Amino acid sequence: MSSILLRQFPRSTRAVTRIPRRWTSSISQRPGSDRVQFPGAVNSKFTTDMAFINPSQLPSIPTYRILDSNGVLVDKDRGPPDVPKEEIVTWYKNMLTALTDDDVVFAQYRETGVYQQRGFTLHDFMSQLFANCHDNGRGRNMPCHYGSKFPRTNPDLPSRIVACYFGEGAASEGDFHAGLNIAATRSSPVVFLCRNNGYAISTPTLEQYRGDGIASRGVGYGIDTIRVDGNDIFAVYEAMREARRVALSDGGKPVLVEAMSYRVSHHSTSDDSFAYRARVEVEDWKRRDNPIIRLRKWLENEGLWNEDLERDTREGLRKAVLKEFKDAERELKPAIGEAFTGVYEELTEEQQQQKKELRRILETYPDEYDLRQHQDGINGL
Repeated sequence: MSSILLRQFPRSTRAVTRIPRRWTSSISQRPGSDRVQFPGAVNSKFTTDMAFINPSQLPSIPTYRILDSNGVLVDKDRGPPDVPKEEIVTWYKNMLTALTDDDVVFAQYRETGVYQQRGFTLHDFMSQLFANCHDNGRGRNMPCHYGSKFPRTNPDLPSRIVACYFGEGAASEGDFHAGLNIAATRSSPVVFLCRNNGYAISTPTLEQYRGDGIASRGVGYGIDTIRVDGNDIFAVYEAMREARRVALSDGGKPVLVEAMSYRVSHHSTSDDSFAYRARVEVEDWKRRDNPIIRLRKWLENEGLWNEDLERDTREGLRKAVLKEFKDAERELKPAIGEAFTGVYEELTEEQQQQKKELRRILETYPDEYDLRQHQDGINGL
């Protein structure tokens, strides 16, 4: 089983022989030493002052930014990222990525732009949302649970990382802590990207934690960490590009990036966020500072964008989205037999019995189940 699992992950994540050792000899407490020499704290200096560390007395982790809320460079001695201005225009109309096509991405459900950069089309998105026969998940996932290729080992690929996206609410789960600790102790080339948008559905961050955000947890696990202004597309791009470089350095290491970006929308279409936050708060953020408006201001200041381009682009995108929406809505649902595929290479004896029983029920009660909406109807089973 272990060899099978290992084959599913990038080669760089399996290079355990390159993991740097934390020390080259056994640890012992030498007489007269002025600091603790213990495996759990290898360089802690002794002190006669009994003092508890009070987090409120420590400086907060700074937030890296390049553009202010008006789309103006904060540091006048530097310019925007070293990319053509035409490419920045495409960032505004589409999305940017600092990852390579070979990097493995584990997304949550707010990474639509990441999928776009990987070749996911409007047709692919709509097929998944409507769970039709073109959905590569075969209708077996909730809307927005996109997916594509399963990572495979390829010795011909260049060094690559794993990028793991999640929200600050997910950082309250035990999996987050276990994941960061394992990545740190095994020196895994993983970039953990936390979208801290202020709310885990209806739970504000003040009720989620009392520490210095999520970034402080990375420091606690011995991980290279940075907090970045998530509304600043330039800062996010540079932070992710550098995080990728660091993750591949020294034989591999994890990196935590915390991107601060207020959630102006509801959590989902079934959520009324005004039940737990003030409407004026949301409208203020939406009007004053969000990543789209900030980048648009920079583009306008550079003479790369104007109201006519904005109107034409929005109209074009709206037409394209509505077309794919209508097309996907008319497609048939996946064949019923797809409910049994995608787990085992060959159907198990139990699955075969289940298929047989399902067919018997469908044929016995044809008026109870409308199979016309499924590809190939009963023959799809």
